[in-house]
Amino acid sequence: MRILCAGGGTGGHINPALAVASYAVGKDENTKVLFVGTKAGLETRLVPKAGFDIEYIDVEGFKRNKIFSNVKVVYKLFKSQIQAKKILKKFKPDVVLATGGYVSGPVVTAAKKLKIPSVIHEQNVYPGLTVKAAVKYVDKVLVSFDETVNHIKEPSKCMVMGNPIRPEILNATYAESRKKLNLSDKPLVFIVGGSRGAMKINEAVKDILSMMDESTPFQLIFATGESNYKSFIESLADKTVLENKNINVLPYIHNMNEVMNAADVVVSRAGAITVSEIAALGRPCILIPSPNVVRNHQEQNARLLENGGGAIVITENELNSKDLFDRINTLVNDAKKREDMSASLKKYAKTDATEKIYNVLKALAKQ
Repeated sequence: MRILCAGGGTGGHINPALAVASYAVGKDENTKVLFVGTKAGLETRLVPKAGFDIEYIDVEGFKRNKIFSNVKVVYKLFKSQIQAKKILKKFKPDVVLATGGYVSGPVVTAAKKLKIPSVIHEQNVYPGLTVKAAVKYVDKVLVSFDETVNHIKEPSKCMVMGNPIRPEILNATYAESRKKLNLSDKPLVFIVGGSRGAMKINEAVKDILSMMDESTPFQLIFATGESNYKSFIESLADKTVLENKNINVLPYIHNMNEVMNAADVVVSRAGAITVSEIAALGRPCILIPSPNVVRNHQEQNARLLENGGGAIVITENELNSKDLFDRINTLVNDAKKREDMSASLKKYAKTDATEKIYNVLKALAKQ
């Protein structure tokens, strides 16, 4: 089977496609996969690192507050459809999997014209503009939540799958991951603000670093986001905090499978893929939803886990370093609480989404 995957921008769009692609190759070594993305997204690094080929098209999203600049966007949209069509004709896929981001639109549109079956996957409760626009071009709309079906114009095309989780996330173990990371016996707290980082979380963590010393009951791995790393380090009033063996500040987490599995507490945004991975692994978490998303879907993701007893939610307006530090310490020092939260999270775990999506692709490819 030949699969063309289109998705890009953030890890939330790229990782689901990578999960399905890896699974497909694992099921059949003769499977061929090609990714299509833009040179402005994280796919430029994540896809080659995962061992897959990638081609690029030039497309960007509409800017609601800059009307005149959209003339250029429209031009790029038409141009990108031509580019996508050329890639499809050259690769000759049996099926197309789109996972969101601006790049998905031109690809599924071109696939429709070439009569190549395609599906698009929506990770969040509320579908984005790309997914809504793509509905009429794709054969199936694969959603992660039952409620999403209510927001799709052609609900008959919908199939509830859940979010794909990369095999390496599910297959790693707590003990093996901690050994690979060379961690001490102290509980590990992992803090990350999403694939690109989050300024408000970075500011809070900056103060937390100064509160930590050798007696702190946990060790910390913190990802600033690559574009924020240099400024974060330079802004530290006391750079000697980085010499603390309990602290490891990184620009980006490339070995997420090991870090997530090794963690005892996760502090993060509440993107759909992150929430799905946390639930699948049963990792007690403190979620800080991004307010800068469509229809506030991250807070809805976070509240779902909170209502079930698996998460603590702190909005950005409520976020301050002392409170976050106190909540982390409370969880670290209460093993029973972490155990209860982990059990609650497992109720929301969907670990077979990757297999389900693969089976849909396989069935469409045979038609």
